Amino acid sequence: MSSQQDDVIQTVDLTKVYPGEITAVDGLNLTVTRGEIFGLLGPNGAGKTTTAGMLTTRVRPTRGRCVVGGVDVWEHPARAKALIGVVPQSNTLDRSLSVWENLYFHGRFFGFDAKKSKAEATRLLEQFRLIDRRDASVLALSGGMAQRLMVARAIMHRPSVLFLDEPTAGLDPQSRIAMWDILDELHREGQTIMLTTHYMEEADEFCSRVAVIDHGKILALDTPTNLKASTGIDTLVTITAEGDLEALASLLHAGIVGATNAEVVDRKVLLEVKGSQGVLPAVVQLADDRGFLVTDLRINEPTLETVFIKLTGKDLRE
Repeated sequence: MSSQQDDVIQTVDLTKVYPGEITAVDGLNLTVTRGEIFGLLGPNGAGKTTTAGMLTTRVRPTRGRCVVGGVDVWEHPARAKALIGVVPQSNTLDRSLSVWENLYFHGRFFGFDAKKSKAEATRLLEQFRLIDRRDASVLALSGGMAQRLMVARAIMHRPSVLFLDEPTAGLDPQSRIAMWDILDELHREGQTIMLTTHYMEEADEFCSRVAVIDHGKILALDTPTNLKASTGIDTLVTITAEGDLEALASLLHAGIVGATNAEVVDRKVLLEVKGSQGVLPAVVQLADDRGFLVTDLRINEPTLETVFIKLTGKDLRE
């Protein structure tokens, strides 16, 4: 259990209602502990970006309170800004400056003298594997390089919390790996990171804890391991077939040994089973005997998407 001194982020009944009575975030209560990688996981429109916006002074709450690094974000926004680093989804690098200058002037903005800002800009370019692009225009950077430069800029003033909004959205696989190598390095150095994502594999692998969010509400909050264990499933079988899928789901639920649940989600049958021995041939045989044509069959351990489906009855997807 964390002490209050270890709590870097606290929200109390944090709520945002947009014009037209559209509730984006609904009474959010959460605490993030120093040194965590904390993930807000949910589909687009779930309220993740609005939550991050309220914590970083970009979106004014309708009601509720948020504290970052011991500072009330909306009572003292200038002080709060000095404690946070933000990497938004869109590229916010200054296109009139070189790669190195983007860092140098950021340091000056946060009160570094010229000597310190020069040194830190160069050090960060080396750490983020961008030193060979030092004098290049930011327009010449790939998407992955630009994203790494924005992270370098965001941590230059040593923030208490680094906020990342969909940090790998739109990146190719190689760039995503490079980004997570950097974030993992920062985490090992003690940096607290809060990120929003709809990539459950990333949240599963890298986050200390995850809040599953939809329609502005937290549906579950725990470690990825505990969230997956909470489903009570050993094996998840996804069946694509022709015919009456509701009837197939009922058939498999009743006829497969160890089956605990079967339901139709997104035009597929999801079969939850305790144990996995022999389950695939048994599914094919039973379906075939009853005249169902199985066109695809997949077997997986529970994932965070499984958790989301159990909580909401729908896929976690873009």
